[in-house]
Amino acid sequence: MEIIRYADIHPEPWRNGGGVTRELASHPKAASAQDGAWDWRVSIADVSKAGDFSVFPGMERVITIIEGELLLLTVDGSEHPLEKYRPFRFSGEAASGATLPTGNIRDLNVIARAGAFKGYTSIVEISKKRAHPVFEGQLAVLLEGKATVAPGTAVEEESDGDSPAPSAVEPVELSRYDAVVGSDIRSPEISGRGFIAVISIDHVESHA
Repeated sequence: MEIIRYADIHPEPWRNGGGVTRELASHPKAASAQDGAWDWRVSIADVSKAGDFSVFPGMERVITIIEGELLLLTVDGSEHPLEKYRPFRFSGEAASGATLPTGNIRDLNVIARAGAFKGYTSIVEISKKRAHPVFEGQLAVLLEGKATVAPGTAVEEESDGDSPAPSAVEPVELSRYDAVVGSDIRSPEISGRGFIAVISIDHVESHA
């Protein structure tokens, strides 16, 4: 079970000085955030002043405000008011910028290479009564509230009849903006009270 601790991520200042970005995950991992060599990236950004967004040729973006009230996003001349917890998809190639009518905001960004991967963001309210599983190809980020995560039940294929039953594992407490990496083997299960963002990165099949 893999947990990415937000507190351990080094912030990278923007070139225009308008904010900082913390990268939660990317593929391939060795790719540089500066040259955009990755096929997809999930990050959290603090935006402290109005300005232009970076252009990502060949990419598609999904942005979600996770702290603060409102971001006015302009994409190719069209203005889009983005409210908290409402994901918005747009082209990474588009000329885009933002203003902050209600003050500083924090956003969750999913960027994926168009035609190869497709990124999705869903906001889910979690419950103590029913744990939310995180599957392979997903990342779950605690946005607010209190939550714990524990490995789920092993799938049947993993049992050969001779293996002992999986031992009970104490749930691990999550801090705000910690991310849980999904798996199809004993999928991590999150429970508690609050909201999580579930990011799914799907591979797009080529029909060429």
